[in-house]
Amino acid sequence: MRRIYAIGVDLGATNIRVALGDANGRIIKKIQEATTRERNRYALSNQITSMIKRLVTPEEMKKVRGIGIGSIGPLDIKEGKILLAPNLNLRDIPLAKPISEEFNRPVYVLNDCVAAVVGEKTFGAGKGIDNLVYVTISTGIGCGVYVNGHLLLGKDGNAHEVGHIVIDYEGRLVCGCGKKGHWEAYCSGRNIPRFAKLILEKMPESEIRRSELFSSKPIEEITSKDIYDAAKRGDPVALKVVEEVGRLNAIGIANIINAYDPTLITLGGSVTLYNEELVLTPIKKYIGDYVVNRIPKIMITPLRENVVLYGAIAMVFNPPPIPSP
Repeated sequence: MRRIYAIGVDLGATNIRVALGDANGRIIKKIQEATTRERNRYALSNQITSMIKRLVTPEEMKKVRGIGIGSIGPLDIKEGKILLAPNLNLRDIPLAKPISEEFNRPVYVLNDCVAAVVGEKTFGAGKGIDNLVYVTISTGIGCGVYVNGHLLLGKDGNAHEVGHIVIDYEGRLVCGCGKKGHWEAYCSGRNIPRFAKLILEKMPESEIRRSELFSSKPIEEITSKDIYDAAKRGDPVALKVVEEVGRLNAIGIANIINAYDPTLITLGGSVTLYNEELVLTPIKKYIGDYVVNRIPKIMITPLRENVVLYGAIAMVFNPPPIPSP
């Protein structure tokens, strides 16, 4: 029997990953590059095209059924394009059309977190589960959702932009999208240091001096990785920041539970995967303070950093329903 392949693309604000896989969920090979910062509407599709050509041989391409892309958004999935990429400061970016024309294959585009929940349900912890949510905490924050076995998409494919739910009505921080008080503005990998600055402004100088990290570096030079690494070493101020980030993550997750009532929530994204206990423990500690519905099982995705790639591959073999206008 002839083996059929799919190409999966994980298009993130920081990196692009491309994989060749099959219908059994086997990733055969993959490559990764930093996402281009070129200010050109076709720069991302050109980069993906180049990566595919370097990864997949002409003989393998003959066996490729299609290309699935899990992308940052918001998106227009009917047109297969990115409407807005706030972390890249780009708008109206075509993906499906130029890539499909290059390879003469169908191209399916979903939000990266929606692709991830498809991967989780097809190949991961969500097998056999009809009410499932995947949440990423990475450069940004987002989720993908199944309710009663139905993949939630919405009119444009953006029914899951949970990173932009409001968790601070005072709007002390402005999100990359330009709006105030969004979850992503406080708890994403890019913005945790900004939230840390707010916390430090209310902290006595004597307490800050107890921190090896925050007493030795200007806050503008501190990254999320610095904060979590310091917390792992027991730095008291870093631990306080991580705890407060965890409390806001619990509020965000509680909103998801109250809205979608899932049986299972899986967590991924670079912030989560590199700091599992520091992310998961405060969510479980505080979630009961904010949730109304029965608390589901909350766990780290077993598909790890490949969850979007698995979903992008899966949707080639089971194409997503495209919503009506």
